[in-house]
Amino acid sequence: MRKRTEIGLDFIVDKLTNSIENVVTGDSFPTEISIVSKVELKNISKKNGWVFNWLSELKQPERDIYKLTIFNNPNIIQGLLSVQVKSDHVYMHLIESAPFNKGKNKMYAGVPGNLVAFACKLSFQRGHEGNLAFISKSQIIKHYEETLGAKHFGGRLMIIETQAALKLIDKYFKNQ
Repeated sequence: MRKRTEIGLDFIVDKLTNSIENVVTGDSFPTEISIVSKVELKNISKKNGWVFNWLSELKQPERDIYKLTIFNNPNIIQGLLSVQVKSDHVYMHLIESAPFNKGKNKMYAGVPGNLVAFACKLSFQRGHEGNLAFISKSQIIKHYEETLGAKHFGGRLMIIETQAALKLIDKYFKNQ
């Protein structure tokens, strides 16, 4: 079996909101995060503007793929997250905003922050004190330090420890 190489993540945390926020109106919408199904991933493809092959990601048995949706609107996926629960932390393999939530004409801000906060929350739920790790593209390491409170652990490895995780969780999941 071929060994998969880890790609560096280069998602931009556009804004830390308390859910997701319409860029034009500033209206805030409560969100839900749940496991995505294979059927839901049928239209999530490169030809539809997505960067990653999420069906391939779903085939990795050790990984869980989550979707971010607006509460009471589960059919429109705002973003996706692939994580793996390890022995002492959660590892974030992939994260991606929907094509309509990227660039200067995006519809909603706060999608990446929401997904990272969820990964931190999952880490607490699994007894790992909020610890989250991921590989960053080197040119964006400082961005994660400043926006997420992540620490550069060496090479391109980034970690979010308990205190930073609590801040993110408090921002997104205060009322849950």
